[in-house]
Amino acid sequence: MKKASVIIQARMGATRLPNKVLMLLSGKPVLEHVIRRCQQAQLVGRVIVATTTDPKDKAIEELVSGLKISVFRGAVNDVLDRYYQAARLFELQHIVRITADCPMIDPEVIDRVVGEYFETGADYTANILEPTYPDGEDVEVFNFDVLHRAWQEARMLSEREHVTPYMIKSEIFKKMNVAHDRDLSQHRWTLDELRDYEKLSAIFDALYEKDVFFHMNDVLRFLAEHPEVDGTNADIRRNEGYQKSLANDRKVS
Repeated sequence: MKKASVIIQARMGATRLPNKVLMLLSGKPVLEHVIRRCQQAQLVGRVIVATTTDPKDKAIEELVSGLKISVFRGAVNDVLDRYYQAARLFELQHIVRITADCPMIDPEVIDRVVGEYFETGADYTANILEPTYPDGEDVEVFNFDVLHRAWQEARMLSEREHVTPYMIKSEIFKKMNVAHDRDLSQHRWTLDELRDYEKLSAIFDALYEKDVFFHMNDVLRFLAEHPEVDGTNADIRRNEGYQKSLANDRKVS
């Protein structure tokens, strides 16, 4: 069975909610939840965390090392370079991009996207090209050759800070979107602001059990029964960080 390797990008210096990846949900850091969920995916082999050389991110290295997961420390702002150098160091061929602010990432969603990637042979496969999954269930898969070419050719700041925009915009790559059978993109399950944390905390308090992984449909049922929780962060726009990068975009050397 073919398997892909996950690279989780993580850092302490988030501008809107610093140190968010080590905030606790049901007694465990957000990043630990992300790691353990990725490990549950059947089509995932290795899980690696790519953090930065910023001294603050030593805390991430210590957590990840304690979980016996490989860690790479690289560029602070050039996340594309960080991914490329991590993939090159660990000799990865098929790469899944996951961000550390998605503590409810569903292993079954990862498997669906990775499965489509292998089945179609696309250079880049994701469930975000036309979003139908909740924000926080984002999965992108690409091969090392695509990552290498993006690393060589991406020249805009937004393309370096966010890893995959060059892949998505380029016409040279074969791309595949994975859609849910109904549109769930209005749901926000990611962690960027305190209101996100309050919502995630309520969900974890209700659904989390040690070493038992609740899934996307469990969350949907809980939120249908508790609409007051679902509305906590409903007005926050999707991909605000990327939109900010676009607003300040420029060519870089």
